Amino acid sequence: MVWALAEGRVDTRGHEFELVPADIQTLNEWAQEGRLEVTALSAAAYPPVQDRYALLQHGASLGLGYGPIVVAREQLSRGRLQRTRIAIPGRLTTAYLVARMYLGGDFVHDELPFDEILPAVAEGRADAGLLIHEGQLTYAAGGVEKCVDLGQWWEAETGLPLPLGVNTVRRDLGDEGMREVSAVLREAIRAGLANRDEALAYARQFGRDLDVETTDRFVAMYVNELTEDLGERGREAVRALMARAEELGLVDAPVRVDFVG
Repeated sequence: MVWALAEGRVDTRGHEFELVPADIQTLNEWAQEGRLEVTALSAAAYPPVQDRYALLQHGASLGLGYGPIVVAREQLSRGRLQRTRIAIPGRLTTAYLVARMYLGGDFVHDELPFDEILPAVAEGRADAGLLIHEGQLTYAAGGVEKCVDLGQWWEAETGLPLPLGVNTVRRDLGDEGMREVSAVLREAIRAGLANRDEALAYARQFGRDLDVETTDRFVAMYVNELTEDLGERGREAVRALMARAEELGLVDAPVRVDFVG
């Protein structure tokens, strides 16, 4: 999604972009401070920063009938998972929010870096784990069993894709500035989709040693037409996630769901 910016392939409309790669939990934490003018976030991390950031209609990652998964060394039912200590990739992640929805509220958990959860479960250092990113594709090779796919569960519940990550822009850029930045990022994503091989080659340097095939599969899952533009279906999915979080008391205040561009 940022290849075209990194390679100077889009008109930045006079704005200067500095690319800051970081894992999603770090970005979630930085957003609490308003550190970056434009940032990716877990959808679940948006409510606490809604007064500082607005949502962009592009750059989002939505699971189309798939999403974060809960794994263990054996199949565990929902009832057993409710009584099991689960390793999670961060309390601000959408995966954790949706797991709370699935399990009916808070559950016993430990926080681990996302890439340490699969080995912790496989080696018996964690009873179960909540996997995001490429762990959704590679878990079987780790010798664990999938207990539930939360994206699949969400779709069955709502008929909608599951919003996992969103792009946001800081409100202090002003209406015109936010619209300009939005247009630049939309063009960058469009250019990446139109030049997929080049963009994938750029992305692989951040791929944590994933092979080409797995990288390609993972990107195809989360960079698609809804990434280029959420459209009404994508916006409805974001609203539904926030509404359910409010209904279940999983956020502290009503969520202001407004989009730029």
